[in-house]
Amino acid sequence: MPKFIKSCFKSTFHTRVLAAIGVLPLALYGTAVRAQTVTVEQAQPQVQVQAVEQSEDHVSIGIGGGYIPAYAGADKYRAIPIPAIDVKWGRLYANLYNGIGVDVVGTEHVTVGAGITIMPGYRRQDAPRGIGSLSDAAGGRVFVALKEDGLIATLGATQGFSGGTKGLAANASLIYPVVVTQRLVLIPSIATTWANAKYNNRFYGVDTEQSLASGLPQFRPGSGFKDASFFVTASYSLTDRVNLNVLGGVTTVLGDVANSPLVFHKTQPLGFVSLSYRFAP
Repeated sequence: MPKFIKSCFKSTFHTRVLAAIGVLPLALYGTAVRAQTVTVEQAQPQVQVQAVEQSEDHVSIGIGGGYIPAYAGADKYRAIPIPAIDVKWGRLYANLYNGIGVDVVGTEHVTVGAGITIMPGYRRQDAPRGIGSLSDAAGGRVFVALKEDGLIATLGATQGFSGGTKGLAANASLIYPVVVTQRLVLIPSIATTWANAKYNNRFYGVDTEQSLASGLPQFRPGSGFKDASFFVTASYSLTDRVNLNVLGGVTTVLGDVANSPLVFHKTQPLGFVSLSYRFAP
């Protein structure tokens, strides 16, 4: 995958957190969490934990930064720059949560999409000595987002097909944007990530060679829920096209993963800030 695509669509967390968040990515972890833009005037606001596209075509570009764990459960934190990108043009989309893809279904209440995204690993220096690094992977992602009375529920799954992470990670989230003033929107969100044994073992397992090199006990996690997170994003419209977004939250490692020798802190705070400009329409 070209480097410019990889740099733009890497999850906020190098575990993935939000996701990324797991997740961060996000995920945060395995997931992530991702930077986004929110305009009060839009019927369907976009949120940080997952980019639920607005119905009209738009291009939002910006820059931000985050202070996050090197991976979910890591003993180290990293301050990293994060691009803020959200593109919706016809059925095509590109954002920091769902990657690059196409909306197969796009109605007022239901969005179904499929595309390609990044499943981040971690650097050698972020893991205990002797564990080594875990290279990023490309993954195929599908998701469905349901929108009703301001509530947005999303269920998605990403299957790695190249690189070191691989495995399958599925995430669910629930968000409810609250318009406080004409310029300020608060977006509370909750999310969780489930991963299969291959994904969890690649991320949190310790094999015989790693055990000998690090002095840590061998560990092989199974499949199951790997994290849960809670975030609140504040999005402030500085102008009709410029938005300032600030996110704070916590994520907690769950299940077998929580018992891994690579997990030093089960619950960790994190934060992001971004500034974005909406070019179109």
